[in-house]
Amino acid sequence: MSLPIKLQLLSHNNNHYHANKLIKNKTFCNKTNFLPKPIFGNNPLIITKCSNKKVNRRMQESFMIKSSLIEPDGGVLVDLVVPENQRDSKVLEAKSLPNVKLTKIDFEWVHVICEGWASPLKGFMRENEYLQSLHFNSLRLNDGSFVNMSLPIVLSIDDETKERIGSSSNVGLIGPNGDYVGILRSIEIYKHNKEERIARTWGTTAPGLPYVEEAIASSGNWLIGGDLEVLKPIKYNDGLDNYRLSPKQLREEFDRRKADAVFAFQLRNPVHNGHALLMNDTRQRLLNMGYKNPILLLHPLGGFTKVDDVPLDVRMEQHSKVLEDGVLDPETTIVAIFPSPMHYAGPTEVQWHAKARINAGANFYIVGRDPAGMSHPTEKRDLYDPDHGKKVLSMAPGLEKLNILPFRVAAYDTKVNKMAFFDPSRSQDFLFISGTKMRSYAKSGENPPDGFMCPSGWKVLVNYYESLQTEASQQPVLSS
Repeated sequence: MSLPIKLQLLSHNNNHYHANKLIKNKTFCNKTNFLPKPIFGNNPLIITKCSNKKVNRRMQESFMIKSSLIEPDGGVLVDLVVPENQRDSKVLEAKSLPNVKLTKIDFEWVHVICEGWASPLKGFMRENEYLQSLHFNSLRLNDGSFVNMSLPIVLSIDDETKERIGSSSNVGLIGPNGDYVGILRSIEIYKHNKEERIARTWGTTAPGLPYVEEAIASSGNWLIGGDLEVLKPIKYNDGLDNYRLSPKQLREEFDRRKADAVFAFQLRNPVHNGHALLMNDTRQRLLNMGYKNPILLLHPLGGFTKVDDVPLDVRMEQHSKVLEDGVLDPETTIVAIFPSPMHYAGPTEVQWHAKARINAGANFYIVGRDPAGMSHPTEKRDLYDPDHGKKVLSMAPGLEKLNILPFRVAAYDTKVNKMAFFDPSRSQDFLFISGTKMRSYAKSGENPPDGFMCPSGWKVLVNYYESLQTEASQQPVLSS
């Protein structure tokens, strides 16, 4: 059933609007001369300057001062990378300290924290922050206000590491490749109650939760929190670093493009034509409401995902085909990678996804059915109610300034052979193709119905699964 979009439009440039009044009075801005250019490609930061040469210096300076369309949580975007001229001395200091070795997921959280995705958090959580996040899904600031923080962002250590740290106030952080990546200062070590953490984050302690099995089950019995300093910008050297735009870079890009609305779409799957229909429909709704240059932030998750999800490099190649084929308009779309690991924690996690996009400068967030959800690991049902994610986002403390956009349900319309909005009056005409079904098509080499996905994007998926089958066939058979 189609879901109505209920919006409360927040202040922008000191003007306050309400959606119903804006639509009723059809108040529109004058048409701008600014024509944005695509930034998806080898260099996502390529832009075009405004063609209006009459803009004076004062207006340019005023334009550069504003911090995009929405304030980051806490009012200031956190940036924890040390200045380049201090880097050598900080590395030497890190090497002189007791060290903590980071897992791959720990390293992803270092990336998240240091670039300000979790602003105003400035390091791995100490116990007070951890308890607020775990029990209240929020943090209280010094002025008494609250920001959303639905997922604990913590670093675990084992008994041996705790003993080795001893009474030291600071520790060096060693990345998965053996390099020193940061310093954690004014540390606090406290007990890691794994069962409580799992139960409160996922609402179950059932076996088979992907993030729990990967990052928590075998982790240490202690958590260490403190203020983080990162020695240099985080790089993965996987050919995708040019898509890893920080919140600061994204805000600068939105400002350069003169976006008057930014709507973010979180995904961890390939983009099919149903996704594109929803994103294009959202943009048209914003245009109908009077916005002149709404920009889509297509923001695939780039951290840990479960083993049967499509890998990031394959997804990014598939996304590029979607733009090349014009399914999404490259002139009004920014594709960037969100570095967070995936928890599959449903309504609890979707708050984190939305909060991080506030810090990235998005003032609208698209949410659909069962966001951040998964099938129950031991029972044949969804782990979470599929409608609870969007309901929780509309009520979540600390997310009041973000416009939540529940999208309409899209499915494959067999009457017109394309993705369309679901019409319950003729439900028999619609085919729902889940992510699991899509992957099974690709694995078997079977084509989905025409109009489900752009052909070049589908070919990327088929090639990926063919490569897996080739690798599997080349594995030596071990004799018993």
